[in-house]
Amino acid sequence: MEPVNVYPSQNIIGEAPLWNVKEQAIYWVDIDGKKIQRFYPETGKYESFDVPVKVCLMAFREKGGMIFGAEDGFYFWDPETQKMDFITHPEKGKKEARFNDGKVDRKGRLWAGTMTFEGATSALYRMDADLSVSKMVSEVTIANGVGWSPDNSTMYFVDSIRYVINAFDYDLATGEISNQRPFVQKDAEFGIPDGLTVDSEGYVWCAIYGSWKVMRYDPSGKVAAEIKMPVSKPSSCMFGGKDLNELYVTSISEGLSEEDKIKEPMAGDLFMIKTEVKGLPEPDFAG
Repeated sequence: MEPVNVYPSQNIIGEAPLWNVKEQAIYWVDIDGKKIQRFYPETGKYESFDVPVKVCLMAFREKGGMIFGAEDGFYFWDPETQKMDFITHPEKGKKEARFNDGKVDRKGRLWAGTMTFEGATSALYRMDADLSVSKMVSEVTIANGVGWSPDNSTMYFVDSIRYVINAFDYDLATGEISNQRPFVQKDAEFGIPDGLTVDSEGYVWCAIYGSWKVMRYDPSGKVAAEIKMPVSKPSSCMFGGKDLNELYVTSISEGLSEEDKIKEPMAGDLFMIKTEVKGLPEPDFAG
């Protein structure tokens, strides 16, 4: 499995890839660049939308448009008019905090985590269809990738600066989680687990920031594959393509010296890895 550079986006913080099945397009953000991007692999068409805030995670809505987790809370966004409507902010007034990553479960609930650069004061939240917000996991360092097993019995959630992908028992009917335990535990030398996705076989794919690689773990947490990347800071991954067998990987150029950028000129670009396994379509937010 060899990564292919599919678009030279040169993002500062490329993140949150999201495949739109209807449009056959991959969306992703540049958090610090304050833009949302859309790329159509079949035609090579690329579009960029400037936004007034740092958008960190996004999902499509059943009612049309999108929902964002941004630096200052949740928003609805209409791609046609580019109008943003503020919803709520569960960490209003907390300094140097922002949303970081999240996904929608198969009942249409949005799970979104926050981050700060020091300490473990962040959290993972669940927003239901009625727009109510519940704190589900506390004392998080940097909240990152979220995903579910194909049978919805397990939820995965990354606590980045603890270098762990946690697993929880998951109740799809109620949206409750229990029995937190480490699924994959690493150390700082390995790299920082970042965004993740789960394929149709129940294997977890995770971008490892600072490591030049994307990992695939089997349902027991054992390494199934290691994909070498041409960039040191892959940030997240998402299945797309007509057959959902193309893994799109975002990357980051933030923090690289000029010397580093010479060594990895594709830092911040969008990559694709053709796989022998299919992903699963992402659900829309029910609210």
